[in-house]
Amino acid sequence: QASRLVELPYSSSDDDDSSLAGDTDLPAAEQDPGVWCPIPPKPGTFSQCVRCLAFLWNLLFLLLGLLALAVGVWGLLAKRSLGGERLAPLGSDPMLLFVLVGLGASTVSLAGCLGALRSSPCLLRFFVGAVLAFAGLEVLGGLLLLAARHRLRDALRDALLLCLLRYQEEPDLRFLVDEVQRSLQCCGLGSYRDWETNPYFNCSAPGVQACSVPDSCCLDPWQNGTVANAQCAFGALRLGDVAAGTVVHLGGCVAQLSAWLRGQVGGIVAGAAVLVLVEAAGVLMALKMLRDIAPVGVRD
Repeated sequence: QASRLVELPYSSSDDDDSSLAGDTDLPAAEQDPGVWCPIPPKPGTFSQCVRCLAFLWNLLFLLLGLLALAVGVWGLLAKRSLGGERLAPLGSDPMLLFVLVGLGASTVSLAGCLGALRSSPCLLRFFVGAVLAFAGLEVLGGLLLLAARHRLRDALRDALLLCLLRYQEEPDLRFLVDEVQRSLQCCGLGSYRDWETNPYFNCSAPGVQACSVPDSCCLDPWQNGTVANAQCAFGALRLGDVAAGTVVHLGGCVAQLSAWLRGQVGGIVAGAAVLVLVEAAGVLMALKMLRDIAPVGVRD
């Protein structure tokens, strides 16, 4: 008799086990199509170049911001403006501007550096928002300055008057006034006699500087051509205009400084345009990185 092989029913237990094992290795998005799973995109060569450039870009401005911050803090400490007796005039100290600008620039640039290095969307969004806020403030300030250009001379006069009154009290203001008077060859606001409003140069003052003007007003501030003569303008306010004209500059600085600023309009506009382009470049690089690191998901 021919033997008959009995075929057992096909068992799919082994295949089921392998299929189950394979299912566990599938991504969550394939196991459950309703679940969205972010897949980080692979950055291309151009994206990597943009990332490196953005990091170096922000690193440069971070260093510049830290430098400005260090200069401002050093200036405040050198003048003991942070001491208990000098806290009142701290708000009007010119070095405070360096501190604020350096702190703001270094903070924003640090966020840009870390955002580019870590590919952090949060830091990059903060960087973009801060730069756009600064740009908005700059545009607003430019528009206000343009609208109030007719009052610019009065504002300039008030600022110079403040510098004149606090000439001996603030070393930074004294340096600024001396540089302006030497470079523009002027003295005082409208004339050299404006220095009578200074309590130290007034003729009723008890000190040796009474009826005098700063040595930066002198026609020849050098003694024997080599040594600076700090007393070259002593007693200039006691002289008549003709006699004083042989010692000091008679014309004021407001008119000459206004004319100098009008001549520098092109340079100021060019500097503002360069600043806007720098900020725009930083924002565009940050937006490119934000688009590159945006997660890609699979959803049915």
